[in-house]
Amino acid sequence: MQPISELIRPDSVHKKIYTDQEIFDREIENIWEKIWVYCGHESQVKNQGDFYTLQIGRQPMVMVRGADDNIHVLYNRCPHRGVQLCGARSGNTGSTFVCSYHAWTFHLDGQIKKIPMVEGYAGTKMNYENPNCSVKTAARVDSYRGFVFASLSPDGESLEEFLGESKIAFDDMCDRSPEGEVEVVPVCHRVIQHSNWKFFMENQLDALHPSVTHQSTGVAASRVERSIQEKGETPPLYYHYLSTFASTFDQWDAVQTINFPKGHGILAGFMGLRPDDSDTQEYVASMYKAYGEKLAEEYLQRNIHHVLVYPYLSVQSPLQQMRVLRPIAPNKTLSEIWHFRLKGVSPAIYRRSLWYYNLVNSPSTMINADDLENWTKGQWGLESDGHDWVSFHRDFGRDTVTDDGTTYSNNGMSEAVMRSQSAAWATYMENGE
Repeated sequence: MQPISELIRPDSVHKKIYTDQEIFDREIENIWEKIWVYCGHESQVKNQGDFYTLQIGRQPMVMVRGADDNIHVLYNRCPHRGVQLCGARSGNTGSTFVCSYHAWTFHLDGQIKKIPMVEGYAGTKMNYENPNCSVKTAARVDSYRGFVFASLSPDGESLEEFLGESKIAFDDMCDRSPEGEVEVVPVCHRVIQHSNWKFFMENQLDALHPSVTHQSTGVAASRVERSIQEKGETPPLYYHYLSTFASTFDQWDAVQTINFPKGHGILAGFMGLRPDDSDTQEYVASMYKAYGEKLAEEYLQRNIHHVLVYPYLSVQSPLQQMRVLRPIAPNKTLSEIWHFRLKGVSPAIYRRSLWYYNLVNSPSTMINADDLENWTKGQWGLESDGHDWVSFHRDFGRDTVTDDGTTYSNNGMSEAVMRSQSAAWATYMENGE
């Protein structure tokens, strides 16, 4: 087993961490099946018996609203012969789970309710008193602002400790609602990325790539936007979503990334999107009424463009977007793209964020397609014999590091993001081993 220290340098990483099956297996064991992993939002399971299936590492799990109204996360496996209890992505199982193979029946919290032909197990360990006859539960389940997480490890830091400063992603999203809550939009885009999960995470706060990778879309949108303005008209806001990608290098370099020791990060940049129209005025008035003018303005003017919860969440809170990674193999990753609706806002305000969801984050957009192509080609390149190391040298040594290990990039295009993430990866892997 190769030591992790041989794969990581302060300014670069070895290509094996993207391509090697053994490294990937160690990641699943030491990271994904130990840390707090996002399961879903409580609004996905509103009623008792509502369930949603997901994957934590290699483990098939099911999130369910119990008879006690609490949310439980269970292994999606009957303890009898191993058949998965829920074959659908989501649904309502009623008051119990019933195995489709031999009709073993369980309460919604996983506790055994009925063993068919129980007399046949007389004298064996298979009985109602044996906890192994109940569905195994995730070791720990917790939530923050309605977002549900589970850890398969009984030990470790609390959810709030794990999230740390990245909690701002969920606070910022919920605080933009006059009711302080969001609800999930049930349509989730799912994309299989033919690349290692790290490509996605490194890309999200990479401020250099947008003007290069997404130039064709950004320039085209800018031209249309200008032509509308030249006619004395106001371009629809969705053109701005796309034209921003054509910002100059200097503009992107002026933003700041904040990188935390656990690999979480924030890309600073105002995304309030407050045009002076009647819909916005109505929305702002509702926020003033709910929170008072001072606090409402604090919420509406937060300087956040993007927040990462390492190693699997990318949250664009001002537009209620969230992408979740589920690693499948060294060169294959499932990306779930979720959208949330602010409770208590008008359909017009909701449509603005829905435009972004479909124009930028859906699998059918040119923006997403550009990224997917680069990550796939990156995977292919790293699987070659071209070079062994991946460079994270840009602005190395020019960042500001505080006593608690937080790194502030003095240039938006600094590869401090990647250096911070690789250091966090190494810590997780070394601690796990």
